[in-house]
Amino acid sequence: MVKVLGFTDVERHSLNTLFRLSTRRVPTYQLWTADCGVAPGVALIDVDSYEACVEMESPSFSPNLRVIAIGAKPPASVWRCLPRPVDWVGLVRELDALFAAEVDIDIDLGALTESAVPPGVTVCLVVGLTPEDRLYLRARLALAGHTELDEAVTAAQASELLAKRHYDLMIIGLELPDADPWAMVEALKEMPSPPRSVILATASPTWPIMERAEQLGCAGLLEMPFSPQQVLGLLQKI
Repeated sequence: MVKVLGFTDVERHSLNTLFRLSTRRVPTYQLWTADCGVAPGVALIDVDSYEACVEMESPSFSPNLRVIAIGAKPPASVWRCLPRPVDWVGLVRELDALFAAEVDIDIDLGALTESAVPPGVTVCLVVGLTPEDRLYLRARLALAGHTELDEAVTAAQASELLAKRHYDLMIIGLELPDADPWAMVEALKEMPSPPRSVILATASPTWPIMERAEQLGCAGLLEMPFSPQQVLGLLQKI
């Protein structure tokens, strides 16, 4: 159980997505509420929020509760601190460091060897999006039954991944930091085994962009911030 204090609506959305995704793994994390009937195992506190800091300093706040602080000036008493923007992968790593040792783990070492993807499984690659956007898409893809997903921040990282395995679906951000995303889409078409579907994502969609995406054979163009209906509609087409 994770007690959450503060945070913006966007960050709260990412946290809720993180909690939902954790149900597919161990440890599993859930949002603590006052009616849970159990004490929280950790507190995640936005130290840039005045209200959150006031609650943290109140007599009712347990001094034994470990705190992960997010923000610029965390108190010295916190267990861990992370800056903004929130590194969600790093946050999960910190949570795992706290709780993984408490989990009874029985690992089949033979299962650690890499195996081929079963027939019918859609292998996905998300390229050039923020951690929050990648986390959201991971959740949406999982709900659609697509759990085999890799992530790349840059085109260079994507090229390394493409050299190692075939991807059925690629979602590429048009704000790619180190390359022309249109050139990447064209290069994918020239591969011996190109992705079955390519979806583009941008915060600034225009008619020329939509037309160019269609001309290059892309499955669609996602507008950011993401619309659940639009994402679901596109995933149903691939």
